[in-house]
Amino acid sequence: MLTEADRRTIADRLRVAERDRKPIPPLVRERPDLTAADAYAIQLANIRRRGSAVVGHKVGLSSAAMQQMMGVDEPDYGHLMADMSLSETEPADASRYCYPRVEIEVAFLLGADLPGADCTERDVLAATEAFAPSIELIDSRIEDWNISLADTIADNASSAGFVVGAGRVPPDGIDIRGIEAVLLEDGEPVARGRSDAVLGNPVTAVAWLARTVAGFGVRLRAGHLVLPGACARAVDVHPGSSFRAVFTGLGDVRLSFAGSES
Repeated sequence: MLTEADRRTIADRLRVAERDRKPIPPLVRERPDLTAADAYAIQLANIRRRGSAVVGHKVGLSSAAMQQMMGVDEPDYGHLMADMSLSETEPADASRYCYPRVEIEVAFLLGADLPGADCTERDVLAATEAFAPSIELIDSRIEDWNISLADTIADNASSAGFVVGAGRVPPDGIDIRGIEAVLLEDGEPVARGRSDAVLGNPVTAVAWLARTVAGFGVRLRAGHLVLPGACARAVDVHPGSSFRAVFTGLGDVRLSFAGSES
């Protein structure tokens, strides 16, 4: 494992890369000894000094295809911060990001705290107040999305923003495993998927998250938002893009970006 000084140096580099929108080479290129444990410590270091409240968490690498691509057998996670919240009505500024992409996800809105290390899927459903339609904005502060598992974990699981639609459905009002979703860009379908693309059941991803973060002294709390993973492939963002995600039984959510292609 890296020394505390090594971790601070890497955390500083990622923080500056995000602030200045200047991606850096893959972390593991210089530090092939960077472990997942090191990477989570780096992520937490930057979260603690961000100066914004934690409002939830996201799960990444939750599909079999992504895990196979990364050579891992479990997901990863990142933090959702208040300053990452985006609006359905006000366009986001695409120039704030390095390589922005959008993903569609069924959001979990927690009405009660989740247990930690012994959290089960039943606990997740009992604590969930509602499901909601959402779009996650992902980004990488690593050059050209050339990331390993340790790179993306250290980089807050490549998270950059999120928007949640107005729809709210309680857990007993819909089959969480069978929600069809389509992402439209400027009115044209660009990605389709279903909620069970996330570990076969998004509830499984949230239970995994609760157990995993407990090992770092973190709990999923009432009022938190949890994004369990993408239903479909990520789509690149361009200035002027306008997205709408439609979920059967949940409603829709929109996200647009200011500017135009030069």
